[in-house]
Order: sequence, then structure tokens, then C-alpha cells
Amino acid sequence: MRSGLLLAFAAALLAACAHRHASASPPPPPPAGVSSPSTPLTSETGLASWYGHPYHGRASASGEIYDMETLTAAHRTLPFQSQVRVVNLDNDRQVDVRIIDRGPFVDGRIIDLSHAAAAALGMLGPGTAHVRVDVLRIPQDAALTPVAFAVQVGAFRDRGNAERFRATMQSRYGAARIVLRDGEPALWRVLVGQETNETDARTLSDKIRREIGEKNAFVVRLDS
Repeated sequence: MRSGLLLAFAAALLAACAHRHASASPPPPPPAGVSSPSTPLTSETGLASWYGHPYHGRASASGEIYDMETLTAAHRTLPFQSQVRVVNLDNDRQVDVRIIDRGPFVDGRIIDLSHAAAAALGMLGPGTAHVRVDVLRIPQDAALTPVAFAVQVGAFRDRGNAERFRATMQSRYGAARIVLRDGEPALWRVLVGQETNETDARTLSDKIRREIGEKNAFVVRLDS
């Protein structure tokens, strides 16, 4: 009789332990600025391109030397050191890259990939691919860094042409500047405005497109 009671007590104890184990608390959410692979912070779709020579071995916009055989990329507005996943929507191949540079400076494109990243996506031959960019991580100190945005309205090989266009845009929209994009050939980029947030910069971009028909007006982040 006593042995039967002991066995029943032991069985009940084991069942209670098993129940507690099954109802354990879920793991804590990821820290701020970090997503899980299934829940990106933000996503965008568009055209990706890639770049190699003559930028290989030169300083990128972040100051880091660009190595086209590492998994890095250029983006117009994401903070440097952001981690993003790029998915080729034509073949479902994907690659994770780190943002170290600014670009692409061609309308309609959303990210410029390194040679290595483009190879991983199978887009070296075509040169471009339709992709989805999932932002996985943004540096936690990015929110503490003062930031400004402008609208790029053109890129010129001749500095004189860039200066003339800059003067025209300044007379119409206020602040305007030219910025050198080193390379072969070098490009003189014309930037208009200096907004404290991306929303206001997009409003300015839409205004420029509407008023002067400049289709190549798009928002860029100012890092200096």
C-alpha cells in the first residue's frame, strides 16, 4: 500500500516538472536596432547594381578602404555599418552585406554591391538584378549621431557644368553644393538642400521633380 502511494506521488511530481518545462518563458526579444532573420527592421525593393574597379583599393565614403572581394555595399541613406540582407528576386539567392559607402548615384537603383556580393547573387553577367533589401541591423550609436539629408539632382564629369547647374539650383531652392565622387572618370555630384530628416528631403525631391522635371532627383545622406 505504502509503495503504491510512493509510486503515485513520484509520477505526479514528474508530471508537474514536465509541465513547468513545457511552459517555460519565451526567449527575450533582440536588443534595439537588431532584427531576427524573419523580421527585418525595414525592407525595400528595387534594382541592385555592383561596382569594382576603379574603386577597389580606394577610400569609401565611410573612410574604410573598399575591397571588392568582401561582402559590402553602398546605400544612399542607411547609416554606415548597417547590416542588410539582399535577396535576388529572380533566383532567390541571398547574401548579407555591410554598408560602408554611398550610392548608387543612378536613378532607379537602391543598392550598389561589391563584386563578391554580386557574385553570390548570380548577377555579375547581367550587371543588375531586381532585389529586396532587408535591413537586419542598424548601429545603436546611429541615433546619437547628427545627420542631414540632401537631394542629388545631377552628376557631371565636367566640373564647370556642375558649377553652373549648382548655381541654378541654388537660386531656385536655396542651399546647393557640389561633391566630388572620386573615380575614373570622377563625377561632380550636385546636391540641393540640407534637411534634418529624410521625410523633408523626400518632400524637396518630389518638389524638384514636379517643378523642373528632373527625374534624377533622389535623397542622399550627408556624412560630412
